[in-house]
Amino acid sequence: MSHYKSKVTASLYALISISFWGVSFVSTKAVLEKLDPYSIIVFRFGIGALFLLLLLVIQRIRLLVSIKYFPHLIVLGILGVFVHQVLQATALLTINASSAGWLISLSPIFTVILSILFLNEKMDIKKAAGMVLAITGVLLVTTTRSGHSFQFSINIGFFLMIMSTLNWAVYSVLLKSLRIPYPPLLVTFYMSLIGLILTTPFIIRSRGWLSLSLLNHKEWSHMLFLGVFVSGIAYWYWGKALEVLEASKVSMFLYLEPVSTLVAAVLLLQEKVLFISVAGGIIIIIGVIIVNGQLLPLLFSFCKNNRS
Repeated sequence: MSHYKSKVTASLYALISISFWGVSFVSTKAVLEKLDPYSIIVFRFGIGALFLLLLLVIQRIRLLVSIKYFPHLIVLGILGVFVHQVLQATALLTINASSAGWLISLSPIFTVILSILFLNEKMDIKKAAGMVLAITGVLLVTTTRSGHSFQFSINIGFFLMIMSTLNWAVYSVLLKSLRIPYPPLLVTFYMSLIGLILTTPFIIRSRGWLSLSLLNHKEWSHMLFLGVFVSGIAYWYWGKALEVLEASKVSMFLYLEPVSTLVAAVLLLQEKVLFISVAGGIIIIIGVIIVNGQLLPLLFSFCKNNRS
């Protein structure tokens, strides 16, 4: 029974992480009215790095890492923090938060493709059908309404958002293959620190810190949320979930991220969501689940645990 409770607790940790990440699109969109993308990334990961450092000190985890793994951490920091966040923040300049949340569901699709190419995994009919569904969903999400007809929106923001999901897939495959032998909290701290260092020259050039005085209390709350909860607690809780659950089961929670984004966008930003966009997002999620082939085993396991 205690083992089952630990799984429930781990699932709660994963759910909290996904909820924070889903809302992050909304918070970023809100702060973009006053700050440029690079300034947001600098301040966000500056706050996040300080918070993660505090956690490391409290947990008495050594900060020293072997120089052998510095190149690994630098590559992961560039892809997982710098490139990923710049693409997403720039994309949010031209698309709404809810669309960004739906499009992020494509990341597991790209992960499957890269796994087939570089990890010798095989393609089957089920995976192909799932990817077709997901692509169909993307076309629906990127459709706008003009009068009584629908037309496809050619928007650089959608392209950048899709590129960010491809980048995240590359990062995920590298993270799996590199296998850095340090606690996830320590790896996340160094990734945040590297992202901060890489983006600092951009904020110096644009003197982005001057825009901080323009932020009101609500916008500061969004910034603190991005730093502490999204860049700090979410990654920490995700690591705690992975200590108990299998990685494949934890990854299932990623499919709930667009739902969190949609709810937050409607409540906090008063975004109007088209039914066709919601339908497209649901199709994306169904396609991703089919590709990963984990829905039925998860439901079977859940029912089995409830009966026991």
